[in-house]
Amino acid sequence: MSGEVTEMIHHVLFLLIFILAMGVLFGRLSSWLRLPDVALFLVAGIIVGQGLHLVTESSSSFLNQFILTIGSALILFDGGRNIRLSGLRKVWITVALLSVPGVLITCGIVAVTAHWLLGIPMIYAVLLGAIISSTDPATLIPVFKQVRIRTKVRETVESESAFNDATGSILTFTVLAIVTGTQTFSVSASIIEFVKTAAGGIVVGAVVGFLIVFLTGHLKLGWFRDYATIAMVVTALGAYWLGDTLHVSGFMATFTAGLIWGNADVFKIKLEDKLHEIGHFSENMTVIMRMLIFILLGSQVNFQVILANLWPSLAVIAVFMLIARPLTVLASTLPDRKAGWKWNEIVFMFWVRETGVIPAALSGMVAGMGVKYADVIASVTFMAVLLTIVLQAGTTAYAARKLGIEEPGVRHH
Repeated sequence: MSGEVTEMIHHVLFLLIFILAMGVLFGRLSSWLRLPDVALFLVAGIIVGQGLHLVTESSSSFLNQFILTIGSALILFDGGRNIRLSGLRKVWITVALLSVPGVLITCGIVAVTAHWLLGIPMIYAVLLGAIISSTDPATLIPVFKQVRIRTKVRETVESESAFNDATGSILTFTVLAIVTGTQTFSVSASIIEFVKTAAGGIVVGAVVGFLIVFLTGHLKLGWFRDYATIAMVVTALGAYWLGDTLHVSGFMATFTAGLIWGNADVFKIKLEDKLHEIGHFSENMTVIMRMLIFILLGSQVNFQVILANLWPSLAVIAVFMLIARPLTVLASTLPDRKAGWKWNEIVFMFWVRETGVIPAALSGMVAGMGVKYADVIASVTFMAVLLTIVLQAGTTAYAARKLGIEEPGVRHH
């Protein structure tokens, strides 16, 4: 091997070992402080990146983009896998409204505010809105393991966070196509492109997901049964790769494939004996990806850009949390008479909208592409992630108790 190749291998190995070691250390600290781990991973990234200059990976490097893409696909797959279709029967209208029109409402309000307060051109403000408009299953699911929330609310918010990550990523890439000049702006063309990439992703994910789960779980044809966790990783990455290759949404494909794996019993495919193994593997896999994504994101934060736009950015995030979210929830819950929402449940959903892995990854991808205003978009995204996780995820238990929607019983720790 040439010296250059050896040096590159050593660099990647050091980066992975160091980031994962820091992740374990700060993950333990997060459980001690009772804060979501991603908040502490961001802090770890700031310390080892901006503080000690031990991690200096640029946002445009192959390794950074590779980690963001693989991590996002695996986390989205796991988000889909955690949704129970049976639990959606009563609240599917709310979830559907939150996941598509809800994302568009949030994106629109953030875009207008960012254009006005940050002074960036409207199309880049829409790109920022698209990036931060989705909520985060990787943050919400661990929080709801610690806090026992009324089942209907928990299933709605978790389902929304998984579905709208796929919607947010499709919207981001639709806007990116306009920004980078590969597609001219037209409302009708953008809507058609959005629907085409979403529907195509659903079809690809359904085919790949069903085929591999069938070959894994079928009692007679279960050729991959002894390799269920490996088959699951192949499904997640294979669905993403095939979707992306066919120019439809790879993110929607991997999410749909996860949905099929998580609901294999609906298709009379039995995986009960593998559920513990699959669940344990998935949990560890997504924790590793969260560590890599958030520590890298923290290490790349540009504090000069943050300080230069501090007050307008804080104002954009205040509108995002306190105006866009309540309006989105009201627009999605009030038309759904079937769900029978109570006001304390609606108000709780106002407050639960953590921004997390997918917005962080999308922001990193945009920065890596060298898009104009990417530094401003990245700094606002970073602040949105940090503030929503610390302020909202950190007070979820308190909000649930005060609003009377915490289920009786022993809380998980």
